Amino acid sequence: MHHLLLIFGIFHLPKVATLKCYECAAGSSGSCIDATKECPPLADQCGALRLIVYGGDEVIADVNGKSCTFADHCVEVSVNFGATRTIFTNRCCTTDLCNSLPAPDISKSRPNGKKCFSCNGLQCTTSLDCQGNEHYCVTAIVDVKGQSRTMRGCASKQMCSNTQQLAALIGAQVSCCEGDYCNSGNTQRAAGLLLVAATLLSLVMLH
Repeated sequence: MHHLLLIFGIFHLPKVATLKCYECAAGSSGSCIDATKECPPLADQCGALRLIVYGGDEVIADVNGKSCTFADHCVEVSVNFGATRTIFTNRCCTTDLCNSLPAPDISKSRPNGKKCFSCNGLQCTTSLDCQGNEHYCVTAIVDVKGQSRTMRGCASKQMCSNTQQLAALIGAQVSCCEGDYCNSGNTQRAAGLLLVAATLLSLVMLH
């Protein structure tokens, strides 16, 4: 009798609810709510993502998207080389269709007191005021057509915690440090700044 009750109870357990999120490809309008998706079991968040790339004061890329995502992908990542600054935001929530609004623009952040070196032409000794969550100094050495090129600037903790993945993606040596102006070193020409910016979206979406 007890076995029959157990079997009956198993067949009448409530089904685990599947999270449903708005989905639109990167590059779509930030408010797109035309398509929905039932998330896979491990994707327990709805996300609204945004990638903004600045060249000086000019916005040269502003990419929006929405989808199911994972808790460890709900990040705000920033890397600032002075000449370019790239900000990635993935704003997350945990209820059905809660990602109707676009991710906010967090690029208008203020200097946080941290200072790092950046490159200007042949010199990599320009002082750069870090902004927002950029609490680390970063150096990336990239091979461009057989020549070594250096980029220096500010970066967020999330970006610096994935230097191995970033180095593998762009074929560069990447290092981060925490003290003011700790990214000093031999002077080299700054080039290919957008190379890092273009890979940030892939970096933060890695498992």
